[in-house]
Amino acid sequence: MACEKQDVTQRLLFETTSGEKVYRVDDSLVLKLPENRNAITTSWMNGGYRENLEAVFNNQLSQENITKLENGGVQDYMFRKAQELGLNPENVSGLLTSADMDNAAVSSRRFRELEVTAVVTGGTRVNGGAAGDPASYYEERGKFEFKTGTINTMLLINASLGEGTLAKAMMTAVEAKTVAMKQLMVPSRYSTEVATGTGTDGISVISNMESENRLTNAGKHSKLGELIGTCVIEATKKALAREVLVTARSQCDMLVRMDRFGVIPENYWKYAENMGVTDKSQFMWDLKDLSRDPVAVALTSAVLHIVDEVNWGLIPENAGKQAVNTIMKTFNEVHGQSRCFDVGEDSMIENWIRICAVYVASQRSEEAVIH
Repeated sequence: MACEKQDVTQRLLFETTSGEKVYRVDDSLVLKLPENRNAITTSWMNGGYRENLEAVFNNQLSQENITKLENGGVQDYMFRKAQELGLNPENVSGLLTSADMDNAAVSSRRFRELEVTAVVTGGTRVNGGAAGDPASYYEERGKFEFKTGTINTMLLINASLGEGTLAKAMMTAVEAKTVAMKQLMVPSRYSTEVATGTGTDGISVISNMESENRLTNAGKHSKLGELIGTCVIEATKKALAREVLVTARSQCDMLVRMDRFGVIPENYWKYAENMGVTDKSQFMWDLKDLSRDPVAVALTSAVLHIVDEVNWGLIPENAGKQAVNTIMKTFNEVHGQSRCFDVGEDSMIENWIRICAVYVASQRSEEAVIH
């Protein structure tokens, strides 16, 4: 049923050349659409393929609302939220997230008369995952657990796209999001893989049915696909930098890279204690110094990629261990170490922890001997 729109305070954040406007309204972003737009969206509210939507909103959930939604009622919540935003629930779609709308990112690209704009909010701190990871919940009869940490994308295309091309554009955009995650080496929280997104990501793709520029291909070989890819990659990386401080600089850290394998500083300290080191605080300080050394990060990255390829079945484990032996020798050469270790019965990860711990401990305790 229709409802009476309410007056709400809104602030214009961005406007496309074809008239779409993105507003900040309280705890939401509201994308207001001119007439004759078609869309494909993953929303619980008016999801799927739609024509003539008036708006798409992206709402930041409070912890109180997240708790409520774990017991279902998502559609009812979105219906009420649309009303609060002064929108007609019958003609709008929406996305939900725990990300702060202040940290939204916009990226726009243009080629000749074609324009593509991506508006992204993102969080991955606790909910990053890779496709194929073990499930974290099972939905049954509308009951499920709502996870925080979501990447939501609103993608605007000023050309006219049919249903199939809209779906292809969505496919390209999702692939672009995974490229951004890979370029930042964001870890999955459910496996040792690099995350491809989060378990609650949403997307809405909108095109202009009035445009005389009707496009039939949004794949990676097309210019449209290129613009989608570059916009989504840039906006996703900006959103993650603002929301969870994940940047190229923050990821250039050995401890950060080892995190997806469940490795923490205490794992290194175990070896230092065996060497007779007693000053834990100094050891941890020195470990952080090593961790931020770009060469140490590069060598760690090489080891972890070998581990990945062994896990994926691309190279035999024995060959992987031989390669890691070479990398450990390189580590010793770079850092002036005389001790040499070969990967034995312990895992490649465990041996890498050991050689780094021995190096850090030896900087302050030249007489320390590993037991």
